[in-house]
This record gives sequence, structure tokens and C-alpha cells, in this order.
Amino acid sequence: MRNPVGPVLRMGDEVEQVIAAIQEDNPGTEIEVVDRGAYVRVQGEDQITVTEQTLRRYLGADYEIRSFGGIMSAFSGRAVTTSDSITWQSVGRGKSVGQGKAVPA
Repeated sequence: MRNPVGPVLRMGDEVEQVIAAIQEDNPGTEIEVVDRGAYVRVQGEDQITVTEQTLRRYLGADYEIRSFGGIMSAFSGRAVTTSDSITWQSVGRGKSVGQGKAVPA
């Protein structure tokens, strides 16, 4: 993978569901999961997204995207957030998604 981007998740009860949600939101994209014991690195090439709607299917109807920060200890790439999604992009892409806030890595 040349330009891996994505979240680093603290190990916990929600990790498997979050990985499944990321995989569902990125059809046709190879999602690599690297288990490091205390944390899991979830990454795809150039850009991956997770939406609140998909997270709610896996984690419950009351799950809010802003809660995602509680399990994400770090990330690679640029994180672009909106009220209902997070997109991690390769820093060299230079294009934002929606009208979210870009947070450099």
C-alpha cells in the first residue's frame, strides 16, 4: 500500500464493529487491519470514509460520529470531518470532502 490512511483505534469492545462499518463504507477498497495488541491500525490507500449512519447500524441507533474520537488514538493522513462522516485522505490529494474541517496529521 503506497499511501495508507486511516484511524488507529484503541482496543475495546467496539473495534470489530467499527472495522466492519469502515469496510462497508468503502466497497471496492482494500482495507488493511494491523492488530498491535493495544491498538488496531485500520487503513486503505489514498482515502477511506466512515459514516455515522453505518456506525449506527453496527453500534446502535444512538451512536454519534463525534463519539468516534473516544476510540481513535491517532490517524494517518488528513482527517476531514463533517457532521455525519470522517474521511481520511492522503495528504498529497489536496482535495477536501464536503465542507468538513481538515485536520493535518
